[in-house]
Amino acid sequence: MKSQNTSSSIEQQTSQTTETTSNAVNHGDMNKWAVLAIVGIGVFMATLDSSIVNISLPAIASHFQVPLNGAVEWIIIAYLVATAAVLLTAGRLADMLGRKVVWISGLAVFTLGSTLCGAAPNLPILIVSRAFQGLGGALIMAVSPALLTSAFPAHERGRALGFNAVTVALGVSVGPTLGGLITSSLSWRWIFYVNVPIGIIGIIATLRILKESMKRNSGRFDPLGALLLAVGMASLTGSLSFGGEIGWTSPILLALVVLGVLSLVALPFVEAQVASPIIDFSLFSNRVFLSANISLILNFLALFAVSVMLPFYFEELRHFRTELAGLLLTPLPLTIALIAPLSGSLADRVGSRWLAATGMTIACIGLILISQLNAQSSIFDIIWRLVVVGAGQAIFQSPNNSALLGLLLARGRDWPLAF
Repeated sequence: MKSQNTSSSIEQQTSQTTETTSNAVNHGDMNKWAVLAIVGIGVFMATLDSSIVNISLPAIASHFQVPLNGAVEWIIIAYLVATAAVLLTAGRLADMLGRKVVWISGLAVFTLGSTLCGAAPNLPILIVSRAFQGLGGALIMAVSPALLTSAFPAHERGRALGFNAVTVALGVSVGPTLGGLITSSLSWRWIFYVNVPIGIIGIIATLRILKESMKRNSGRFDPLGALLLAVGMASLTGSLSFGGEIGWTSPILLALVVLGVLSLVALPFVEAQVASPIIDFSLFSNRVFLSANISLILNFLALFAVSVMLPFYFEELRHFRTELAGLLLTPLPLTIALIAPLSGSLADRVGSRWLAATGMTIACIGLILISQLNAQSSIFDIIWRLVVVGAGQAIFQSPNNSALLGLLLARGRDWPLAF
C-alpha cells in the first residue's frame, strides 16, 4: 500500500509540474492541432519508410544483381544502425538548440536522404544514403514526442499521444501494400521518392506554423558520451543483425560485441563526470521512469518479433501471395489506430498504471494465441488473433508513454521515445 501511494504521489506531482511547463510553453499563437498535424507528417513519413522498403528488397536485389541474403540486407540495417546510434544524442541537441531547429533538420535530412536513395546508381551508394536517411529519422523521432507534450496541456497529453500512435499505425500498415503497388507498377526507386513531397510539405508547414517558445538549455554538448553511445549502439545493432549470417562465433562479430559492450559499460562512468551528460542516469532511480522503460522495451521486443516472423509464416509456410501477405499484416496496426486515441483519452482521466498493465496483459494473451497458428489456420483465425494483440498494444502504449513523457518533461528533458 505504501508503494502504491508513493507511485501515485509521484504521478500527481509529475502531472502538476507538467501542467505548469505546458502552460508556459503553449502560448496562444501555437495551435495544438496544427502541431499535431506537423508531427503527424514527419512521423508518418519515417514509419512509412520503415515498412515500405522491406517488401521491395527482392526487386532491388534483382536490379543490382546481388543475392537477396547478402549486402542488400544493409538497406534495412544501415537505417536502423544510424537511427540507434544518434537517437538519444538528437534528444540532447534538442535540449540545447531548440526543438524546432532539430525537427526541421530531421525533415530536411530525411527528405534529402530519400532523394539520394531513389537516385542511387549502385548498391553501396544506396546503403550509405539509407544511413543518411536514418540520421534524419532519428532527429524526427527524437523530437516528435516533446513537440506534442509541449503543445498539449497535461490533461490532454494522453489523447495527443494516442493520435500520434494512429499516425504510426497508419504508416506501418499501409507500407507493405503501398510498397508492393509502387514496385510492381512503377519502380522500387519510387518507394523513396514518395517521401520527397511529404517532406517538403512538412518543412513548409513547420516554418509557417510552429513557434519555438521553449527555454533552451545552455549546457555544453558531451562529445565523448555521444561517441560512446553511438559506437555502443551501432556495434551491438550491427552484430545482432548479422549474427545468424556470419556466425555467432565469428571473430568480427565477437569484436563488435566486445566493442559495443565496453562502450556502453564505460558510458555511465564518463557521464558521471560531466555537467551536461547525454544520458542523465539519475532518472533511473525513479521507479516510474525505470518500470515504464522496461515495459516499453519488452513490449517492442514482442511486437517486432511478430512483425518479423509473420511474413515468413505467410509466404514460406502458407504460400500466400505478396499482396495478400501485406494485407494480412495490417489488422494489428489498424487496431492500434482505432483504439489508441480512446486509450490515451481514458488515461488522461483515470491514470496510466492499471490501464497500461491491462493492455500488456491482453497483448501477452494475443501473442499466446498467435503462437497456436498452424498450416491449417483460416484467414479469420489469423486476423482475430492479430486484433487481440493490436488491442493490447493500443491500450498499453498511450498510457505508458504519457506517464513516461510527463516525467521527462517535468525534468526538462527531450528524451526520444519510439512509438
